[in-house]
Amino acid sequence: MGESDKNEIYLSSSPHYASPISTRHVMFAVVAVLLPLALYGVWLFGLPALVTILASVVSCVAFEALFRKLTKQDIRVGDFSAVITGLLLALILPPATPVWMTVLGAFFAIVVAKEFFGGLGANVFNPALTGRAFLLVSFATPLTTWSAPFVADAISTATPLSVIKPVDGVVLSAGQIAQRTGFFSEGDLYLNLFLGQRAGCIGESGIFLILIAAVVLIAAKVIDWRAPVAMVATAVAVTWIAGIDPLLTVLTGGLLFGAVFMATDYATSPVTPLGRLVFGFGCGLITALIRVFGGYPEGVMFSILIMNALTPFLNRIIPKKYGWVKPAKKEKAVK
Repeated sequence: MGESDKNEIYLSSSPHYASPISTRHVMFAVVAVLLPLALYGVWLFGLPALVTILASVVSCVAFEALFRKLTKQDIRVGDFSAVITGLLLALILPPATPVWMTVLGAFFAIVVAKEFFGGLGANVFNPALTGRAFLLVSFATPLTTWSAPFVADAISTATPLSVIKPVDGVVLSAGQIAQRTGFFSEGDLYLNLFLGQRAGCIGESGIFLILIAAVVLIAAKVIDWRAPVAMVATAVAVTWIAGIDPLLTVLTGGLLFGAVFMATDYATSPVTPLGRLVFGFGCGLITALIRVFGGYPEGVMFSILIMNALTPFLNRIIPKKYGWVKPAKKEKAVK
């Protein structure tokens, strides 16, 4: 250290908090709860889902290792972060997404959204969602072509989410939606949506598995409950005001999956408890507004990416001073 460097204050990128729990441990826990969702998606949608998952995971790991080798940085495949990005990207894609599109989405997620910003912990936007957003705006038709479960050949079919959307101010009841989508009754519709027996993305259908994963991750303190709860509660409240069945809001689309796995991303969500509540509220509000008024049937992806952009601002306006302790109340003077 030179003489001129003494008594200087240095700033480094996060994390600044030391913990015995390593990044690899946290990533491994997330992979462990994502695997049942991936396997369930393969059971529902068959070989196309398996091919999409393998293509996404292998591509993400390969692109990260190749980029870091070319830029002469440490190869961090062992921290599982690229595996998680690959799994998350695959689970929010339609089962029959062409392989080359999946590989292209993985490249955009890892290289553009993550490594160009400095790698793990320095990215502004969620990499998996950024990769999916790139694919959606570039190749809208394949990304909105859905396959029904347990069908060998890919057949385009409507998702329940597209049916619950208000058309000309008219909102269908659960019973009417059940009739239109081929279910026997409201109860049959709710049960099948809960079990994932409907068209959709590979990992967003199994609601019961997402709920189990949320409980495990919150209990293990891998994720914080505030952002997911605020996001789901806000989306349900706003869509309920618009006349949409609250249960259908939760059971359709990717609301639960996004709330549990995307809105809790360490690098792209706020660090303070109040900031996480505001973040979740914003995600839920934007999701509901897009579902009710937007051109797309789903708004989870856009809502989280928009709120990702506000995360640095939320961290700044809701700060917690390091080492600050709330002063004790003064005792009343005895007369």
